[in-house]
Amino acid sequence: MVKIRLRRQGAKKHAYYSLIVADSQSPRNGRFLAEIGTYDPNQQPAALRIQTEEALRWLRNGAQPSETARALLKRAGVLRLLREARAGGDGQS
Repeated sequence: MVKIRLRRQGAKKHAYYSLIVADSQSPRNGRFLAEIGTYDPNQQPAALRIQTEEALRWLRNGAQPSETARALLKRAGVLRLLREARAGGDGQS
């Protein structure tokens, strides 16, 4: 199964994270398929950058976000775009 999750980076007690797409069997900081964003909770306000089109592509193809990744995708509006695309794309040609 393909998961969207966070990969920890940075120094001790000053972590920042990459939002990655990886196989669920891979270790947290191990091999991954794609990097689709970054999250830095140390900045005020917390910095969140997500490549929306890449995230939507992976979600449409069945990638399952972790709880934290889901919260970040929701904050960035990606899940709303996915819901709108599914609702609006069904009846149109």
